[in-house]
Amino acid sequence: MLDNHQKNIATFIHLSTFTRFLIPFGNYIGPIALWMINKDKSEFVDRHGKQAINFQISILLYTLIIGTITIPFFIFKFFNNLDFIDFNGFHDFHINIGEPSPLLYISGGLGFLAIIGFIFELIFIVIASLKARDGELYEYPLTINFLK
Repeated sequence: MLDNHQKNIATFIHLSTFTRFLIPFGNYIGPIALWMINKDKSEFVDRHGKQAINFQISILLYTLIIGTITIPFFIFKFFNNLDFIDFNGFHDFHINIGEPSPLLYISGGLGFLAIIGFIFELIFIVIASLKARDGELYEYPLTINFLK
């Protein structure tokens, strides 16, 4: 039987990810600290703690992937007169990095994707906190289970 203390700890584990806005790496330190202290006391808290930590690590991994893909596009932007692609076989096919190019649209699209991902991350954290408060289990979408 779940008591309010267990529900509150599970809720605070999810909400502690917002400490990243105050403390660097707070979104990892807060949930890990609360989970480590309380994981042996309740299976409910243990499962919510693992979900919160797995979600934060998954978000970090996705952010690194998007950032790694995006960085080359910004580097090419600094070379204004450099012709990135020039096929001699096509008459008018020419991409110049100094002008708006498909490369900039791709990097802008990836940046927009990152912003949308951040908004969804905040929404999922709030949903997980509300589920924990109500005594329900919640699994974040697109989460890689590092801790099982």
